[in-house]
Amino acid sequence: MMLKPPFKLAQSTSASSTLASAARSAYAPVACCEEDAAAAAETSGTSARVRLADLDPHLHCSVIGTCMGTAELRKLMARFLFVRDSSDLDVHHEAVRLSAQGGPVVKALHKALDQRHEVVVQRFARAQDSAALTALWDDALKQGEIPGAYWAVLTHRQVTPELRQKVFGDVHMLSHLVGAANRADIRRLVALEAENAELRERAERQQLRAQELADERDQTIARLRLELAHAEAEREAAAARAALPASIQLEREQLAATLAQVAVQTARRERAEQAAGAAAEESARLREELAHLDRHVLALNRELAAAETQLREVGEGASTAQRVLDQSLKGRRVFYVGGRPSSTPAIRDLVLRHGGEFQHHDGGLEDRKGLLASGVAWAELVVFPVDCIDHDSAGNLKKLCTRQGVAYLPLRGASVASLAVALSHPADDDEPDDDAGHAGPPGCLKHG
Repeated sequence: MMLKPPFKLAQSTSASSTLASAARSAYAPVACCEEDAAAAAETSGTSARVRLADLDPHLHCSVIGTCMGTAELRKLMARFLFVRDSSDLDVHHEAVRLSAQGGPVVKALHKALDQRHEVVVQRFARAQDSAALTALWDDALKQGEIPGAYWAVLTHRQVTPELRQKVFGDVHMLSHLVGAANRADIRRLVALEAENAELRERAERQQLRAQELADERDQTIARLRLELAHAEAEREAAAARAALPASIQLEREQLAATLAQVAVQTARRERAEQAAGAAAEESARLREELAHLDRHVLALNRELAAAETQLREVGEGASTAQRVLDQSLKGRRVFYVGGRPSSTPAIRDLVLRHGGEFQHHDGGLEDRKGLLASGVAWAELVVFPVDCIDHDSAGNLKKLCTRQGVAYLPLRGASVASLAVALSHPADDDEPDDDAGHAGPPGCLKHG
């Protein structure tokens, strides 16, 4: 039902105007329709049809009510609205209202109308001008093919405002005729539409079920073919085994047993090799650890012997060790870097007691590291314990000693015994301190 016609009623100029002239004036096109048609033609182009969204919104009621069935419209609008408790009229009104607003509803309606009247739209698309389009409409009106022809004409690229108004007027008057028709025909039409919708839904369900049955059939056929292929392969294998002589069959069985034994022995050999490799690695680690412990014990024994010698020297007088330390320290300037505060005074006493000169630098804890260069320039021997000095200071000392040709002596520890052993026993080949007693051979001045 239209809320407002898509044209303006003309004013009567005289009381003697005939009914025919009034009717012609009523369906005369107005400027708004012409502007809408021009805009639609410009938007869609010369080869495209007019869209439902481009039509005058007042035509939406007529198009939706004439070209779509109530059941089809309800099913389409159910995608956008809750229509279960709504009447057909409410659904129609909502469809017209949402079509005027544009958006996905009008697009869905346009697509559904094109699919429903595809054959008629293609037939009307062959019309090249307004005259041919008018002839096709008149023929469809005589044949009673109103819905598809109405949609095809309104969206045709060659439709004129006059033809659009004529088509609308014909459909409008036809609606009056249908309303005045026999009540039984209306009931029969409604029943037929309901039956048509039910049959269409049933056909869709049957088609879906047929597709499911076809898929199940194809799966069953594929499964049976696979089972048949497996059975055929088993039958051929059984026939081949039966055709072999008994001796060949026995040899094959013996070969299979031998291969199984070989696989078992191979696995055992691989496990044994892995265990032997692990044992060899563990043995090498233990030997390395034992050598390290031996060197550690030797160093401890030497330090203990040196400590005992120093104790005897203090208590009994000069000794051979004292003469060795005198030769190493007498008259030499010793620069001691790092160490512990508890052992540094004893080391100073040892150096001074054997005729040497002593200076100390804590490695950068309280003394500035910039004083290391002046200390190395003063010294004839630089000594530092590797366990009580940071790596930066040790590296810097080595670079400075190498650059200035000063001997440096890394000590194993910060004790007096470590210094006494290092001065009494030159470094052996088996000791870890390879640069002990280093006198600055040519090397990299940057990395030491």
